[in-house]
Amino acid sequence: MDLGIQKVEVFDAGHFVRVEWEDGNKSCYPCVWLRDNCQCPHCFLHSARARKLLFEDLDVNIVVKEVALADRKKISITWPDEHASEYEAEWLKKRCFSEEARAEMREDLFLPEHQYWGSELQLPKMPFEEIMSNDESAYKWLCTLKKVGIVLLTGAATTQGELIKLGNRIGFLRLTFYGPTWQVQDKADANNVAYTTGKLCFHTDYPVLQHPPGVQLLHCIKQTAAGGESEVVDGFHVANKLKKQNPQAYQILSSTTVDYTDVGVDYCDFAVQCKQRIIDVDSRGQAVRINYNNATRDTVFDIPVEKVRSFYKALKEFDDLLNSTEHKFTYKLKPGDIVTFDNWRVLHGRQSYQSGSEVTRHLEGAYADWDVVMSRLRILRKKVLKRD
Repeated sequence: MDLGIQKVEVFDAGHFVRVEWEDGNKSCYPCVWLRDNCQCPHCFLHSARARKLLFEDLDVNIVVKEVALADRKKISITWPDEHASEYEAEWLKKRCFSEEARAEMREDLFLPEHQYWGSELQLPKMPFEEIMSNDESAYKWLCTLKKVGIVLLTGAATTQGELIKLGNRIGFLRLTFYGPTWQVQDKADANNVAYTTGKLCFHTDYPVLQHPPGVQLLHCIKQTAAGGESEVVDGFHVANKLKKQNPQAYQILSSTTVDYTDVGVDYCDFAVQCKQRIIDVDSRGQAVRINYNNATRDTVFDIPVEKVRSFYKALKEFDDLLNSTEHKFTYKLKPGDIVTFDNWRVLHGRQSYQSGSEVTRHLEGAYADWDVVMSRLRILRKKVLKRD
């Protein structure tokens, strides 16, 4: 983005600065924003990349006293109190307020693009050791995880502890009431339906938490000979289908708060309670998180009695779409496989299998937050793409 500045001027009684670039395009910057983002050592702590200027000291009606084009690579502004600010051309260009520039910045910072899928999913696969040792491979893994929502890592050791290594590769794992990692196997007096041999219907993990884990990691250590197949479905894709097919059902599921509960003892004793919408949406009504776990949906339902049946009908339609052969993808983990997936988007389930005198199926599980994953992705991208 090595673009110089052709001209700079003030307009709207000094409330805006307009920059004309060498390619003829123009960018407008509100003066209050420019003063708020002064990059001088008095206003900005560069070692922390954090603003020092106190908001209480910001004049929201501020205007420019004087603006000058120091050279084609920066502009300088003098404010009414004689404070001086300088802004580099590249810095300004990246922060242009045009829709195109803002969309480009959103893409750069958050990778919002989704590749939707159904039963035709070609499950992305990558070698575990490659992820651990190669930055380009790790970057590709996290980019694919963000875009597709699921990636299978192959060739890990068939012992506990591989997820701790993977967590360290990202940054750190998410601690929950089930521990830093947890063992999915048939257990007597199971404190979670996952710790049985029965079928698990499509669900996201932990909607009982106010901030459910963003990414789930499941490492296959031992696999049963018969049964135990894993199933996944793209919740965003299905939510879009529901919105088109039955807008009223979508509106009900994206506006009704459902009670979730989880009580027991594991890493420590716990009594968790939360309200979630089955489909969380953004300001545009687009699904951004699915919160659906039939096992931990509470018997308490805090809505008016006359709305209960319409909610159940809407949820039934959504659940039927999740379970349709058109949308679900079935696969079977092999020992050494680690499936990594977006727990806010991808719902997962399991087919039943037979119990035995010994443990016949053993997965180790863990969680990571999207904040941690995206942090590592941005750091890896800077290294791999050699960006400033």
